Amino acid sequence: MEDYLERAVRDVLTAPEAGLDDQIGYAALLLAVAGAFDEADRLVTQWLARTERPVTALAADPVRARAWAMLFEARGGRPDWAEGLPPLDLDAEERTHTASLRRPVSDLDGVLPPGPVAEVVKHVAPARPDRVRTALLDGDLARWASLAGPHPDVATLAATRALAPALVAGADPLGLRDWAPAGAGALVAALHERYPPDLGGWPELIAEIQRLRGGSTAPPPASEAAIRSAELRLGVELPPDHREFLRTCDGLPADVVFPRLLGTAGLRAENGVVILADPAVLLLSAGHVVEVDPVLGTTVHPSFRAALVKHATLLTQAG
Repeated sequence: MEDYLERAVRDVLTAPEAGLDDQIGYAALLLAVAGAFDEADRLVTQWLARTERPVTALAADPVRARAWAMLFEARGGRPDWAEGLPPLDLDAEERTHTASLRRPVSDLDGVLPPGPVAEVVKHVAPARPDRVRTALLDGDLARWASLAGPHPDVATLAATRALAPALVAGADPLGLRDWAPAGAGALVAALHERYPPDLGGWPELIAEIQRLRGGSTAPPPASEAAIRSAELRLGVELPPDHREFLRTCDGLPADVVFPRLLGTAGLRAENGVVILADPAVLLLSAGHVVEVDPVLGTTVHPSFRAALVKHATLLTQAG
């Protein structure tokens, strides 16, 4: 799956809008057939929030639309993001899909370009059952997975009504359950890189961080006298954007992914380095804001605001 994920992330970052929609639509179904519905829902929800396009763009193909409808029936309801998908007559869709699974294929399928000649050849060429679709008709998920190839047709799988309940129950024929969280996270991160959030000025940024944290209240702003007193005590002049942060809120409490940001009274200096957080993982050194992460290593942010924008982005991705 590493090769697929690399291609998918590249498409999300660089493909035209239609290509992006196709990649997100495929990835969401890939997650769904692995039983990773929370990750599929999160990916689609983030795509909707970033692009503001109709959700039908993810299911423009009738087989994809049918696949989602069968999965929703097996799940017992639709997630919020799917309200924009039109309802389907599932009995009629099941008949259409079963007929397509039974349709024989010719060895010449795909050899000739679409057109009158291809249609004639299709009718006279020898035909045989398609092994991949026959596996779905037989309900043999293991055989289907062994034949599906590097880009499995997960829409046709999920659109098979008799198999949708097994997928919802966690059959995971492709063995992707463990991959799903990291895969969805990488695609969501790519969406946010392609469509960076507009967080406005400092009040808007702090308000968005607090909203993403669950609506907690930020401390009141620091006075100019308190900021100046802190600078005199530290023996340094704080960067303009850090001063603006303190003028907006005098520090911020911690959350599960970010330390407590110190207010004017808590800032301290050690060996010329100003400690901006508790624990001391965010530092001001020689005009640079340095984040020390025991897992991810050290990151030098171009500014204090950049560190908080990164935090807001991580909170959004986690949501």
